[in-house]
Amino acid sequence: VGATLSPAPRSVDHVRDKLRGGRLDRRAFDAILADVVRRRYSRVELAMFVLSCALRTLDEAEIIDFTQAMIGVGRRLDFGPGPVADKHCVGGVPGNRTTMIVVPILAALGVTMPKTSSRAITSPAGTADTMGVLAEVELAPDALHRIVREAGAGIAWGGALELAPADDILITVERPMEIDTEPQMVASILAKKKTAGATHVLIDIPMGPSAKVRSAEAAERLAGLFRRVGAAIDLRVETLVTEARGPIGCGIGPRLEALDVLAVLRRDPAAPRDLREKALYLAARLLEMVGAATQSCGYRAAQEALDSGAAAKAFDRIVTAQGARQLPPEAAHRDTIPARADGRIRAIDCWEVARLAKRAGAPANPAAGVRLLRTIGDVVERGEPLFEIFAQSAGQLASALAYAGEHPSMVSYGF
Repeated sequence: VGATLSPAPRSVDHVRDKLRGGRLDRRAFDAILADVVRRRYSRVELAMFVLSCALRTLDEAEIIDFTQAMIGVGRRLDFGPGPVADKHCVGGVPGNRTTMIVVPILAALGVTMPKTSSRAITSPAGTADTMGVLAEVELAPDALHRIVREAGAGIAWGGALELAPADDILITVERPMEIDTEPQMVASILAKKKTAGATHVLIDIPMGPSAKVRSAEAAERLAGLFRRVGAAIDLRVETLVTEARGPIGCGIGPRLEALDVLAVLRRDPAAPRDLREKALYLAARLLEMVGAATQSCGYRAAQEALDSGAAAKAFDRIVTAQGARQLPPEAAHRDTIPARADGRIRAIDCWEVARLAKRAGAPANPAAGVRLLRTIGDVVERGEPLFEIFAQSAGQLASALAYAGEHPSMVSYGF
């Protein structure tokens, strides 16, 4: 066996230029991402690139070039001329698992929706993590095309499809650093939507005091950026700014979020109402956007599809086509966190609750996470159980309980 030293890729020079305050053009991004996809970048060099884009940020022209370069280094799916619908949430709100309700609603109404979703980056669960406890999500392109033909829609993990593969590699260093900047997020989301064959994309931008986006000004700036970059890559993009004063639904973590989704689809009277209403709102906008419902009539169409059971049947078809999985059993260790004061719950810190669920073991352990026993607007008494923690080990449960004790401001009270 012979061995020689492998020189660093020449494209790393572009990364160094960016770290010094320079700009990157399309040729530079093409060179960097080509080397990333060929696995020529070490972990240190990947981190250098992510940090250069985060610390020196990217202007709008750079974001467009970055997005186009991402599109150029992966495969592309084709589901016909369209309309092919897709949606994405920029994240930051635990339990916001609307995709798994929106997709079957649109499928029930005849709209093609091959949804590619991500696994968690900084959250306790991504859509692919949650769907993965119910069905196979690591699908090859041919399998996804078959599923869409059979069921009208699918919910797959984008990483298995090799769509914008450079992004999936960059995520491996973004996740431990908990970095998810706006320019990288916009490029990542829109590149994956374009390569997945979408023609119409709805972007949900939650805004709140503990969400990723915390002001109306920032939300409108981000919305405009999504629309302009979308137009530059010939993708119709619409945006919605939604309120986020706390988590959506009751469950946080793959298994617990899947239970919320099933409860909404099966019209369980105890299903979380906020998750149901937000999913209907997003589905309505998408239906109107693709022309499947007339303006201002999308909500009624979505509601009828959900309340009639048509959406639940569509979801069952999707799960069967993808390959159903047995729901994991409940986590072995549980405990509750009590209210620290009397009063009405005004807000729940999204970031802290997400970190609490991650301390419990989510998403690595699908059954781990947090269940909200009380939510925004509820009146509670001191000592009343607020959250229930689920963990696979006593050590993870103890870690989560300790974290909750160290962060008493996780829940705020007032009117």
